[in-house]
Amino acid sequence: MCAGRRRRRHRSHSVRQDLGLLVLRLGTGGVLFAHGAQKLFGWFGGHGLEKTAGAMEQIGFRPGRPSALASGIGEAGGGTLLALGLASPGAGAAVAGAMAGAASVHVPAGFFNDKGGLEFPAYLGLAGSALALAGPGAFSLDELLGHRLNRPWMLGVTFAAAAAAAACVVTRRQRVQREESGQAD
Repeated sequence: MCAGRRRRRHRSHSVRQDLGLLVLRLGTGGVLFAHGAQKLFGWFGGHGLEKTAGAMEQIGFRPGRPSALASGIGEAGGGTLLALGLASPGAGAAVAGAMAGAASVHVPAGFFNDKGGLEFPAYLGLAGSALALAGPGAFSLDELLGHRLNRPWMLGVTFAAAAAAAACVVTRRQRVQREESGQAD
């Protein structure tokens, strides 16, 4: 009797966790999709790819169009995959990489979002990373597909690739900014 109760309690706890992961995936993924769709398509009051590319150029992400495209795909694509619970390690890594680039823009304004700080991109990057680490839960396409795109080794590989790409992008932006301010190495 006691073991049966424990099993039921564990099962309901597991369902609660899976529902929590689903809600977090849908919310975080939806926000990321919308943010990326603003950049890529001009949806939800965004500027679209060409204007975003111009803005990216102005803040030192060169070339602007590939930078805007990569940022938009990292956000919209990573967000969509997170929401679906598909390819969770890659989705989380894409989100973390895109948000690392965004955070680099917001760092000078401090932490809090009301001053243009890095609070929002830091939170989205952290949430995407945590979802990749925790896994998508039972209510996901990864589960439905037998976790073919959600293997333990994929976590390290995708995050290493995203970290390397983000480091290159941020370093290049910093170099462009130094050159433009006359402080070239």
